[in-house]
Amino acid sequence: MKVEFSPSLMCMDFLKMKEQLEILNTRMDMYHVDIMDGNFVPNLSYGPSMVKALRSRFTLPLDVHLMILHPEQYAETFIRAGASGLTVHAEATENLPALLK
Repeated sequence: MKVEFSPSLMCMDFLKMKEQLEILNTRMDMYHVDIMDGNFVPNLSYGPSMVKALRSRFTLPLDVHLMILHPEQYAETFIRAGASGLTVHAEATENLPALLK
């Protein structure tokens, strides 16, 4: 069994993010990027521009966790921004089969 490491970027010191990512980049398998809209969960976080910036600088896969209502409205945007994969909550969408396509 292969164990993979995927640190959540929400746990970083945002003022030192570049330095921390450069250190982790040689030690991790992928990065976990939590996207929160303030509706599905009470917190706010990054948007597609952060995913695009991370993709432009780092080659590790980006597991983008959409903790947002109606993720189908944003899935393509995050994919175009550079997400390697999306994690969604089934209860946040009205049409999970369409979203998965």
